[in-house]
Amino acid sequence: MITNDQKELAQWLKGYLLRQGAQACRIGVYSGSDSSYEVRDGHIEHLQQAKENQLIGYLFVDGRYGSFSTNRLEKNELEAFFSRAITSTRLLAIDEARHLPDSKRYYHGNDAFLSLYDATVTTLDPEVKLQAVLKAESEVDRMDNRIISVASAYGDNESFTYLIDSNELEVESASSSFGISVSVSVRGVEEARPEAYWYDQSLSWDTLQKEGIGDVALQRALMKIGQRKIQSGVYPMIVDRNEVRMLLSPMIGALSGNALQQNNSFLIGRQEQKVCSDLMTLNDCPLLPKTIGARCFDREGIVLEPRCVFEKGVLKNYYIDTYIGHKLGVAPTTGATSVLQFGLGQGDREALMKHIGTGVLVTGFNGGNCNSSTGNFSYGIEGFWIERGEIQYPIGEMNITGNMISLWSQLMEVGNDPAFASNWQTPSLLFDAVNFSGL
Repeated sequence: MITNDQKELAQWLKGYLLRQGAQACRIGVYSGSDSSYEVRDGHIEHLQQAKENQLIGYLFVDGRYGSFSTNRLEKNELEAFFSRAITSTRLLAIDEARHLPDSKRYYHGNDAFLSLYDATVTTLDPEVKLQAVLKAESEVDRMDNRIISVASAYGDNESFTYLIDSNELEVESASSSFGISVSVSVRGVEEARPEAYWYDQSLSWDTLQKEGIGDVALQRALMKIGQRKIQSGVYPMIVDRNEVRMLLSPMIGALSGNALQQNNSFLIGRQEQKVCSDLMTLNDCPLLPKTIGARCFDREGIVLEPRCVFEKGVLKNYYIDTYIGHKLGVAPTTGATSVLQFGLGQGDREALMKHIGTGVLVTGFNGGNCNSSTGNFSYGIEGFWIERGEIQYPIGEMNITGNMISLWSQLMEVGNDPAFASNWQTPSLLFDAVNFSGL
């Protein structure tokens, strides 16, 4: 955690910077620890524990801006370090857009009411962690001679932030995270070596899924045996909830202030315009207790509130921090997402499969890219061919191509099965008429 001594040091540094000629400053003190355990084929392969303290000073000096970080948190060393930092900042070009935010937008206090921190992360016996990862791996049935290798991993971390500035900001936050994963590779047809994984992540040790992960990973790997290409064509596409992020990321990236300011976004100038299907409703919900990604304030200390990103296909908000807001001459919002939630439909992935009858279920992406200026994309995919609403056989070495705006305009149905092990709570999605290339 951030100690009182560290807080007092940050307060002292704020005054020191102002006395040395900075017109404004922000000080961030960050503390955290993490541990990780990796096991492969029953043998411990990697153990790590780390702890780190860091201080970052954001300096506004004579119309110029610089940021400087150090892990040396002694007053005499900070004096020398930031004295040089101020001198260095004066060598930079003037940037009239660099200012602290309006203090009326600040959050004050801490985020304890969100319950994002589980103190178990510091008291949990290392042997308990190791046994959790060994148990996850042991769930894989080693009697199956198709198995080549099994790897499992456990990781946890805690993170603390204390943020102040010369404009009366003072906020702090605390969070933790626990995760377990298992990956399995198996013998396929001829030289093929299908691989698959499964995982869970949670803010709390008690709510972390500790059973069934290895079994799911194995079944996912075995289902890939015999992958084949299908005839190139235009088919309905269901994307598994755990893979939707690949298609959502370009849309969110196109909403970022940096992309807009650099004229590198295919959604420039589209606010309050319809750019997606009526079924595309997406909300940013930062204030959800016990939820991955929840937070009270952003990296500038600005208070966060729920906001609509897309409403029935209409683009409602961009992600614009204070600096980019000044550059663009628009009101800032915030610089990054917190918890993204879709407006949900009525059925899960299996229900979507029944709905289309024939098409492709995508359960993985294998490389590819999206042009951030045009929205044109090409991705390698793997998954399953569906007929009569049921999985028939695995497919691979296929590509999907198209344009992001066109793709999201073809959203036909949204599942009711969001993935909660991420700050983007994506459900399974059904798209119409996607271009697949294979045979």
